Amino acid sequence: MTLSIRFRTLELGLRDPFVIARATHGEGRRITTVIAELRDDADGPDGPVGLGEGYPDSYYGDTPETMRAVAPLLLEAIASVEAGLRGSLAEARAALAATEGLMADVVSHHGAAKCAIDTALHDLVGKRLGIGIRELIDLPGVLPPTDFTLGIDEPAVVAGRATRAADFPALKIKVGGSSDMETLRAVRAVYGGPIRVDANTGWTPEGAVALIPELQALGVELIEQPFPARRLDQLRWLQARSPLPIVADESAVTSEDLDSLVGVVHGVNVKLAKVGGIAPARRMLQRALDMGFRTFLGCMEETSVVIAASAAVSPLAEWADLDGCLLLADDPVRGLSIGADKRWRLADAPGLGLELDPAFRP
Repeated sequence: MTLSIRFRTLELGLRDPFVIARATHGEGRRITTVIAELRDDADGPDGPVGLGEGYPDSYYGDTPETMRAVAPLLLEAIASVEAGLRGSLAEARAALAATEGLMADVVSHHGAAKCAIDTALHDLVGKRLGIGIRELIDLPGVLPPTDFTLGIDEPAVVAGRATRAADFPALKIKVGGSSDMETLRAVRAVYGGPIRVDANTGWTPEGAVALIPELQALGVELIEQPFPARRLDQLRWLQARSPLPIVADESAVTSEDLDSLVGVVHGVNVKLAKVGGIAPARRMLQRALDMGFRTFLGCMEETSVVIAASAAVSPLAEWADLDGCLLLADDPVRGLSIGADKRWRLADAPGLGLELDPAFRP
């Protein structure tokens, strides 16, 4: 095995407080993410370095400590394709596609560690070949615009943030608090575009179904994960009564979850941090489309590393919620930009085309 990886855990402040329904006390002002640098000893001391990231969400069983614990196992698992990763474009693509299965064979879930390794591998291979991420993964199509997400707060506060984000083509509003309808009415009073609501498992069936008529009247576009992840019976019950699409997030962690969601919800939210990176996100999105689901590509409050990686696979998504780095008070990564149309502009450079502030290096 010639691959080695170094992690650095970053505690980053948020631009505005960001609270969701299943947050624990004290959350909402800072986030924890893990930056990775991946090297291949075969490249020598001056070889390229792959930049990656994993977001350790304890809800999915991930912490910075578990990432460090499983990373050696994951790197050992992909040792059999290291030569392919150093080969031609076709060989490298095949090797990158194979890493998902190889890692899954030794460690299930642990999406954060897998995402850090997968994104760093894509960056490393792109740099070796001198090509950008979109050419590397060969996924044509137009990148959809991202929405902008507003956390739970007092209705007037959320409305003020909505006013500042009014140039986004859609807003995603976190709900599941004590003033959901007051908040949504306040947002609608200052914002005319589509509204997406995300309850993060915080609603009850009776409460949710009673809200449907008013949500429709307010122009809500979709409802994301209203109930606990394992309550597929409740999700099915609400979707049968809702003209608005119900989108599974916490219930849709990996591609293997899709079968159980058929006939339960209309859409699924795929995130690199959950599924384990670029290659598995692409496979899950494509499989979801083939199965008839509507596709949503989401994110955590990550730096530009994962947002750029997500943007590369976003042509497979009908809806995009790729605003994680925009929620940070200061993103330590440079190279990703957003257009006036709120579509991400990937850098014209090899790999992900990003640079990490040296002060934040592992």
